[in-house]
Amino acid sequence: MSEIDPGVVRYVADLARIALTDEEVDRFAAQLSVVLDAVGKLREVDTEHISPTASVLPLENVLREDEAREGLTVEEAMRNAPARDGDLFRVQTVIEERPSGG
Repeated sequence: MSEIDPGVVRYVADLARIALTDEEVDRFAAQLSVVLDAVGKLREVDTEHISPTASVLPLENVLREDEAREGLTVEEAMRNAPARDGDLFRVQTVIEERPSGG
């Protein structure tokens, strides 16, 4: 079984700016190990005589015609806004100071 090191999970979480508890790190490490094992089993399958394909399903164009249509009204667009300032969304200020490099 391929074991994912919890340090790798912490490193990736830090890159993604995701805070994880020790319990979550352990759980994700175990889950990722299971995924890697499944991929390892797929590598054992003989695909030498299988031609490359992007999908095993027949593909068809699913695009629709580009037609102008009515957009949302301001009230419809703002219906689920947590906070408003007139016709504008009000959001929490997020300003992060970064250390100057050099």
